[in-house]
Amino acid sequence: MSLHDIAVRSLDGQDTTLAPWRGKILLIVNVASQCGLTPHYAGLQALHARYRDRGFAVLGFPCNQFGGQEPGTEAQIREFCSLRYQVDFPMFAKVVVNGPDTHALYRELKVQSGGGDIGWNFAKFLVDGEGKVLKRYEPTTTPASIEAELPAFLK
Repeated sequence: MSLHDIAVRSLDGQDTTLAPWRGKILLIVNVASQCGLTPHYAGLQALHARYRDRGFAVLGFPCNQFGGQEPGTEAQIREFCSLRYQVDFPMFAKVVVNGPDTHALYRELKVQSGGGDIGWNFAKFLVDGEGKVLKRYEPTTTPASIEAELPAFLK
């Protein structure tokens, strides 16, 4: 099974998969609105806007698993991201990234990147167009520092 075949739910409640992003370079991020790293949203949006026409997309997956830093409903998350950071990259329903209830997407991301739990909100996975993890970034890695690596992978 490819990452593109894994079932996910959009922030507006629609069941889907990552198939619409097949062929694109993705940066998959577990996000939270009340985290010290929440300002990463601005950098993620900047990357998405700058490179979306070159086959790149940021995908955000809210997670409330770390210190309860994403307590809101999907509607509250959407409003926060839109108003505070003008996020227009795809956002999905909340997921669990560690433990027995780990979402299938994060289980596969962790396997492909060598295992190990997600340390905190804003862990980032760079994924190729075939659904293979190219690189895993720690939560504190800024979007700006990732940008230098992107051109090598883009169209």
